[in-house]
Amino acid sequence: MSSSGKLPTHVTPSEIFLNLLCGDAPACGAEASGRRPVLALAPMQDVTTLNFMRVIARYGGPDAYWTEYFRVHGDSRLDKWILQSITENPTGRPVVAQMIGNDIPALVRTVKELQKYPVAAIELNLGCPAPVVYRKCAGGGLLREPERIDAILGALRDAVTIPFTVKTRIGFESPAEFDELLPLFAKHPIDLLTIHARTVKQMYRPGVRYDLIALAARELKCPVLANGNVHGAAQAKQLLAETGVHGLMIGRGAIRNPWLFDQIRAELRGEQIKLPTGREVLAYVRELWESEITPSLLESAQVQRMKKFMNFIGEGVEGSFLHDIRRVATTADFFRACENSLDHARPLTLEPTVASDTPLDLAKAF
Repeated sequence: MSSSGKLPTHVTPSEIFLNLLCGDAPACGAEASGRRPVLALAPMQDVTTLNFMRVIARYGGPDAYWTEYFRVHGDSRLDKWILQSITENPTGRPVVAQMIGNDIPALVRTVKELQKYPVAAIELNLGCPAPVVYRKCAGGGLLREPERIDAILGALRDAVTIPFTVKTRIGFESPAEFDELLPLFAKHPIDLLTIHARTVKQMYRPGVRYDLIALAARELKCPVLANGNVHGAAQAKQLLAETGVHGLMIGRGAIRNPWLFDQIRAELRGEQIKLPTGREVLAYVRELWESEITPSLLESAQVQRMKKFMNFIGEGVEGSFLHDIRRVATTADFFRACENSLDHARPLTLEPTVASDTPLDLAKAF
C-alpha cells in the first residue's frame, strides 16, 4: 500500500492482499515493532455495496473489503452490481470476491470468470445463516455436510490461482461440530480463514465462542480473522490479544460506527481515540442517505432501506432514537427523528446501549 492509501500500479490487488496477510502492510506508530493486525469489512448482503464502500472509505475504512456474495448455480452469471464493487473500486484497498453455492462445476466456472477481474482473492462462503440460503445447502447449510465441503475446497483450491479464502461459522447446530470442521480447513492450503464465532442456527444471539477462534489460530498454518460482535476499540484490542488472530473482520459494528477502524488503530498505537459528536454522526447518516438514493425508488422504499442502517446505528444512540426511527414513514419524519437525537455536540462512543448480541430480528434484513 502506498502512503496515499492507493493501490500501487506496479503490483496486483492479490499481491497487495498477500502482503497484508504476511504482515507487510505499513505499520502505524507504536505498531512498528510488530505486525499490524488486518482490519476487514465483513461482507453483508445488500449492504456492502459499491456505494457503502465509498462512504465508509471516507472515515478511514478497513484494510480490505469483501463483496456481497455472488450466487453460484448451474445457470448463474456474475451479478453486475456486485462486479462493480471490484471494477469501480473507489477505496484504494483490495477487494475480495465472495461466492456462495454448492455446485462444484459452477463454482469452478465462476472462479475462472472472476479471475479475469482485479480481485484480491476469491472466497467461499460457509457461514450465511439466512434460512433461505442454508435450506438450499449453501452458505452455512454446507456445514452439515463436511464431506461435501472437503470436495468443494479441493476443487476450488485447484482452480483458484490467486489467494483463496474461506468464511465460516463454528458449526450448524452446535459448537461441537467445529472439531470436525477444523481438520478440513487444515487439510486444504487456503490462504485465510475468517471465523464468525457463532453457529448458523444461533444467528446473532448471545454466546460468541472466541475460544474456538483462538484454537483455530493456534492450530492452522493460514492466517485467521475473528468475526462476530466486534463493537469497540478496547474490546478489539483485547480480542486480538486473547485469540492471537491475524486480524478482525467487522460488519454490524462498522455500520454503527464507521470511525471504528481508525479508533482501533489508535487504540493499538496507544493514542487517544477520537469520538464523533452527535452532529458528525448525523452527517454520516445524511451521507448514507445520499449514497443510497435511487431515482426509481419510491420515498417509502428509500425510508425502509435506510431503516436497515438505522437499526444498527440506533444501538449506539441513547434515548428514544431506535424506537422513533422504526416508526417513521416519510423523509421528513426520518430526518426529524435523526435530528432530535443527534443534533448536538456531545461525543458519542457508539458502543451498543443494548447488547449487540440481541437479535432484534435484524438478521432477517441482512
